[in-house]
Amino acid sequence: MKTQTRVVVIGGGIGGCSTLYHLTCEGITDCVLIERDELTSGTTWHSAAQVTNFGPNQTMIGLKSHSIKLYKALAEDPDYPIDYHHGTGGMRLASTEDHVDGYRHFISLAKGMGVPFEYIDAKECKRRHPLVDTDNLLGALWDPYDGDIDPAQLCQALARRARKAGAEIHRFNPVIDLTQKGDGSWIVHSQKGDIHCEKIVDAGGYRCNEIGAMMGVELPVASMEHQYMLTERIPEIEALDIRLPLIRCPTDDFYCRQEKKGLLVGFYEQDCRPWGLDGIDPGFSMALCPNDLDRVMDVMGGAFHRLPCLIKAGIRNVINGPITYTPDGLPLVGKIPGKRNAYCITGLRAGLGEGGGHGWLLAQIIAHGEACYDTWCLDPRRFSPHANVEFTAIKAMEDYRNEFRFHRPHEHRPAGRRLKTTPLYETLLGLGAEFSVVDGWERVDFFKPSSDFEEDLSFRINNVHEVVALEVANVRDNVGIMEVNGFNRLEITGAGAHDWLDALSCSRIPRRKGKIGLAYFLNHQGNVKCEATIANLGSGKIWYGSAAAAERHDLEWLSEHAPIDGSIRITSLTSSHTILVVAGARARDLLAAVSPRTDWSAAAFPWLSVRKVHIGYIEAIVMAVSFSGEPAWEIHLKVEQSRPCFDILVEAGREFDLGLFGSRALESMRIEKGYRHWKSDLITEFNPFESGLERFVEMDKEFIGKAALERMRDDGPRRRFATMEVASDIAVAHPGDSIVVDEKVVGTITSSAWGHRTGKNLAMGFIDPGHAAIGSVLKVEIIGRTFDAKVVAGGLYDPANERLRG
Repeated sequence: MKTQTRVVVIGGGIGGCSTLYHLTCEGITDCVLIERDELTSGTTWHSAAQVTNFGPNQTMIGLKSHSIKLYKALAEDPDYPIDYHHGTGGMRLASTEDHVDGYRHFISLAKGMGVPFEYIDAKECKRRHPLVDTDNLLGALWDPYDGDIDPAQLCQALARRARKAGAEIHRFNPVIDLTQKGDGSWIVHSQKGDIHCEKIVDAGGYRCNEIGAMMGVELPVASMEHQYMLTERIPEIEALDIRLPLIRCPTDDFYCRQEKKGLLVGFYEQDCRPWGLDGIDPGFSMALCPNDLDRVMDVMGGAFHRLPCLIKAGIRNVINGPITYTPDGLPLVGKIPGKRNAYCITGLRAGLGEGGGHGWLLAQIIAHGEACYDTWCLDPRRFSPHANVEFTAIKAMEDYRNEFRFHRPHEHRPAGRRLKTTPLYETLLGLGAEFSVVDGWERVDFFKPSSDFEEDLSFRINNVHEVVALEVANVRDNVGIMEVNGFNRLEITGAGAHDWLDALSCSRIPRRKGKIGLAYFLNHQGNVKCEATIANLGSGKIWYGSAAAAERHDLEWLSEHAPIDGSIRITSLTSSHTILVVAGARARDLLAAVSPRTDWSAAAFPWLSVRKVHIGYIEAIVMAVSFSGEPAWEIHLKVEQSRPCFDILVEAGREFDLGLFGSRALESMRIEKGYRHWKSDLITEFNPFESGLERFVEMDKEFIGKAALERMRDDGPRRRFATMEVASDIAVAHPGDSIVVDEKVVGTITSSAWGHRTGKNLAMGFIDPGHAAIGSVLKVEIIGRTFDAKVVAGGLYDPANERLRG
């Protein structure tokens, strides 16, 4: 066994084998995989091994499409063919109109990735799957490339190709410990000896936290017991001359596929249970949990109703094994938070079906720092430390119970809530607040008009529409207040802090005390990495503010680029501070009433400036910035002072018709202004010119990614960011919806909302350059219908920013 290599992958399931193979494809052939037992001896060996294109976003669809293409090539390899039922087809059943709307959205989303999903009615479901009972069935989403594969053969095929390229695999070699050296490299202590490597990959499956413990981290991964059964031969299947398509049912919580001349039927029961929380037996390998069919009897009844042939079918075998989950159900693929040169590929609850793509993306990240897709939906840093294993187990149970029930727009499920709140939570709850969740923080979405009001969650315009309209109107005409908690706030100090930030950013960093600037940071490929509000507080102190979800991402990125001499200090104030936003036509008057010693005039306290002031008796840092397009001030204060400050503002605000507003109203207003949102409209797939941020780029200075940006500028844009007005009064577009011209996809929606001040249905997205000019006529696909749209100028509301400057 080698004693020196570039990368060590720990774990020989689909995640590890795929990563090893794809590392060799990216030119890293000096790599080693270590497996404690035999390859595929964890979850991989007992996987139901279904391979679908279906995913909740385009990144997931892209990696699944890569998996399917890879698996097809492996199956057709004459030297080492594998069993892969490619293109059997699969149906996701629809029993409600919400199901139908959701599937039609996913059809449009997949279309942008070149995947031809289709919606079929109940009659066609019966034609394609003769054993289905169509009682109460409306139809189904059809994936023509759905299929299943042999897990062990797949991993062996990937391992074979990796070995041929120069990689090594060492089985039956448990990792005993991990040591990180001062230069960031690692020593992997294994039973068969030590290996010194530049980088390590935790591909440990349900044992990922045993590996994590060796490096002092806990990953948000928990395992769930999952049962499926294999039937005896079924006469109705023996009589067919076709292979039956796969079925997944969000109503009855089961899936099934053909297995020889019988069926494999899996269940997602409500009485589910986590596994391994108290530790995993070291000898648990190629092993299963005890069968417990009593637990799935209710779900089994639904499956029998939909597939009557099961009533008389004998059970040949029952499989009950652990599968891994994360808090949001999507895998962890990328850099391990808080560790240099350490990566993970775990939490793959549908690992076989998508593992080829996960390894592909991770290998790119390891080799190049970024993948071809923006991988934030997979990034381990998307969870902050609140997401421990116990929290993950609670969310995993919730997700398991809703396995085939996709999230509807604005749906925030209840498990694990109220973890991050401020003293204002109970106050706002008492005032009718409906909360959403941002990185674990409870943040007001909107205020209910009555105590018994409930949102009709839908892909269409719903009963919250008018509620939000009233909140927006009051901000426009009077003044509104909202709390923005969880905002990522970093305090940067030290000699040369301004020069250091300026060298990182493609934008100008404000040098004058009391000034604020919006800054963008690029990766080495020249694409957008971070967006931040930079406030110069004077005395060498800078506040860096960014999206709540960016907390770990931005802190780690800045820390990685900080001088090794420790001259730059970065301190997180995210949990210690909160923000009260006061916005609207009368905002200046309200603030003058509660802070009379401050000159709030446009001349003394202009837009994009920051001051230390007193709100009543409470000291705060106040910034004249606006995400709404109305005159607005952010009051940054210590979290324990949020309640008295709120009370002071509310009491004084009675004179000015102060109203409450939430994130849904702010979203409407920011779309009207054309303001971008990180990881919706700002992603690592596009550079700042393509993202419409030219005014923030200073090409006359040096910054990270400049050389790559110059090359892309000379080559011309791949796509351009644009705002569209959509001719629909039944629904707004949804992220991932396709933009089409002459039935050809020319772009993708990234954000959308109804603009209540402009009275327009607005959407933003990236469009092929030839169709992105103002006035271009397009169409947007929304829940199965194609609506006329046209490109309009960004920032339709108050385009000259007169209200902000006044």
